[in-house]
Amino acid sequence: EMEEPVLLSGTDGCGTKVKLAIIMDKHDTIGIDAVAMCVNDIACAGGEPLFFLDYIACGKNYPEKIADIVKGVAEGCLQSEAALIGGETAEHPGLMPEEDYDLAGFAVGVCDKKDMITGESLKAGDILIGLASTGVHSNGFSLVRKVFEKELTKEGLNTYYDELGKTLGETLLAPTRIYVKALKAVKEVGVKIHACSHITGGGFYENVPRMLTDGVQAVIKKDSYPVPPIFGMMQKRGDIEEKVMYNTFNMGIGMVVAVDAADAGKAMEAMRAAGDTSYVIGSVEAGEKGVILC
Repeated sequence: EMEEPVLLSGTDGCGTKVKLAIIMDKHDTIGIDAVAMCVNDIACAGGEPLFFLDYIACGKNYPEKIADIVKGVAEGCLQSEAALIGGETAEHPGLMPEEDYDLAGFAVGVCDKKDMITGESLKAGDILIGLASTGVHSNGFSLVRKVFEKELTKEGLNTYYDELGKTLGETLLAPTRIYVKALKAVKEVGVKIHACSHITGGGFYENVPRMLTDGVQAVIKKDSYPVPPIFGMMQKRGDIEEKVMYNTFNMGIGMVVAVDAADAGKAMEAMRAAGDTSYVIGSVEAGEKGVILC
């Protein structure tokens, strides 16, 4: 039904989050992360994912473990309404320890050219909506592992913390939220998304400016939404300055969407109906291109 279909693609992995899955011997959700990292980028450009392929490199092929990983990939594809059309499992003895593996993948999506989110229609006065993350997602895990160095054992990760309401491992392995349905729902209620940013590696400071055009800046209010407790815990434990936290992690917001102020309520209602939690986290103002957190 598209006037001018455009193909979009995204490729990514789960970073060193895989190391936690290996330590905990829990491999059934890391595949969701691999899919999420690719399809969220496609959704961010206005597209809907069509299909996904995964690539697993391992020291030794343990069929049950590979089946678990692929189970997560299949779940991610279900959540994003993408077809899992194939993949590759490569054994690398001598290159990787037997227990180790790495997971990556790529997705291809489609979008009508007129529906692409390019940032061209962004203007001062637009409202910034933040979609809640499920936690750390799949970025910043080298720093996470440094902060929790002493806890990086099966026993340590299975320790329950009152402030988290669950174990450390469950909190850190929580799969990346997939925002495909939320952004599709906004489009379906007739709201035009002016710009969109997937908050991945580089946090707010490196990702938000990508959605901006010259002459406008994003002003985000840090107290406009609840920051999940894991971030406060890491900041305190690692004695990490706040700017580094916002420059490494998503801090509770996985996607930032800019819409016309008159459409904000309608957009948020569509996101809620799609099962996502959203907050008004700031606005677009005239000024030098960049992001201001206040």
